[in-house]
Amino acid sequence: MQESLGISINNQVIKYAKLTKNNNQIEVASFGMKFYDDLERNINQIINETNSANIPICINTKDEKNTYFSVFGLLNKNDTKKTISTEFETLCSDNHLNANAYEGRYIIVSDLVNKDRNRVIYFYESKNDLEEILSTIKTGKVKSVTPLATSIANIADIKKGENVMIVNIEEKTTVTTILNQRVYSVDSIPNGMQEIIEKINEKENSYSKAYEICKNTTIYTMETNENDDPNNRYLSYIVPTLFNIVQEVKKIKEEYNKIDKIYLTGLGTAINNIELYFQEYFQESKCEILKPFFAINNNKINIKDYIEVNSAIALAMEGLDYGLKSLNFKTSSWKDDLNTLLHSDIKTLGKNKKTGNRSNSFSFDMNMKGALKPSEMWLVRGCSTVLMVVIIYSVCSIFLGNQISKKTQDAQEVTADTNKQVAAVTSDDNKVLEKKKDYDSFMAELDDASSQIESKRSRKNEIPTLLNQIVYIIPKSVQLTKINNTEVTVDERTRQHITITAQSTKYEQLAYFKARISNNGYLENVTSTEGTKEGDYVVVTIEGDLP
Repeated sequence: MQESLGISINNQVIKYAKLTKNNNQIEVASFGMKFYDDLERNINQIINETNSANIPICINTKDEKNTYFSVFGLLNKNDTKKTISTEFETLCSDNHLNANAYEGRYIIVSDLVNKDRNRVIYFYESKNDLEEILSTIKTGKVKSVTPLATSIANIADIKKGENVMIVNIEEKTTVTTILNQRVYSVDSIPNGMQEIIEKINEKENSYSKAYEICKNTTIYTMETNENDDPNNRYLSYIVPTLFNIVQEVKKIKEEYNKIDKIYLTGLGTAINNIELYFQEYFQESKCEILKPFFAINNNKINIKDYIEVNSAIALAMEGLDYGLKSLNFKTSSWKDDLNTLLHSDIKTLGKNKKTGNRSNSFSFDMNMKGALKPSEMWLVRGCSTVLMVVIIYSVCSIFLGNQISKKTQDAQEVTADTNKQVAAVTSDDNKVLEKKKDYDSFMAELDDASSQIESKRSRKNEIPTLLNQIVYIIPKSVQLTKINNTEVTVDERTRQHITITAQSTKYEQLAYFKARISNNGYLENVTSTEGTKEGDYVVVTIEGDLP
């Protein structure tokens, strides 16, 4: 038989419910609600009163927040996890938060709008708040710490293909939208029972009395008539808050094509006719009070008693292996897993001697209370054998693991030394290449210098050679006053450009001299300037390139 205790904690109220599960039959063993003044003392009092010190205890997060991310649908698990982590770090950076101060959990669903992307619902809670809430439980073993907004879906009877909204009116209100049995969004509304109870408390000076007044208050709808019932004197405090909640729920509902049902739960359901009040605003959806699915058709149960502690029942379902495990903020250890195993139902199929039919013949209760049955003794022996095998396997695994680690370390050392030598060789090779570059640069400069020297040497003799040639063709009346030799580049080719300044008393002698230079091939591309008169002489400049 499995057992679990659910504890729903608000700022003013503790709700609790202890569940038992035997052969798939779930029952509420005990339940209740307390307005507390000392949270730690009251919680441990509940654990002792319900005899729950050795069973899983499931509680809700204190002040979690949630946001949404969009990730590409084809990413693998690791890449998706990295993307979500990066998105949360960016969110914290944009809002000046320390990401390391928060613990995060998330669920992934298909995005309704972008078919190639997934929608991530990310919940995050302060690590300090988690430690604070866990520190209040001294005598029990906490199995799960989950957001109440998602755990509340554990008790809803949701059919396949059905779209529902769960409006949980506690101190504040949360709206959980479930599409085709998958939680798709969680929205928070600041209005809730806290502002109603506090307003009434200002008059009555008692939170518990304020809550009792809400339980005795009836909302009058169009189908009912208001009377002078003294219990309804605080309707002016209640109705405006409910109206604000309804308006916010309508805004959320507009995002979806169709919502089949709207379930109401939480402290707010203590107000009579609250489902009729909601129905007036949501004619196209069926509005009803949320009832635990396992108690709907059970005539032995007064289901109205359970509705008040729906949140505690929903949390206790986590201890019976219902709900979304990925949203558990409690990190489990091997001790927790072993404890769960020892308190789980173990069932086998046997043959009934009277009927001959195969059915569940027996179940094991591993809480080890009382004398052991023969079947339980065999189970203990089997578990002992398995435990011995596990121990032997673990010892061998540790030994082999140590050997593998040692060999891996040796290989890493050899690899590191090899890499070091390779790095040294690479460094030497780079130095040789640098020296070679320097050598090539020096050789190029040397070749260029040699070429320039050779060029200068060849040019040194070019003018004397040219003058020896000109002496045979120059007219007697022509005088050379200047001769220059320069390098020019023509068609990517370096040539020696000769500039000759000559003068004569007769212009035709200068023209004759230019023609002889060109015709004899002493110069190519021969040009000359027009003669200019300088005293008794005509001066021209003749230019050309040595062949």
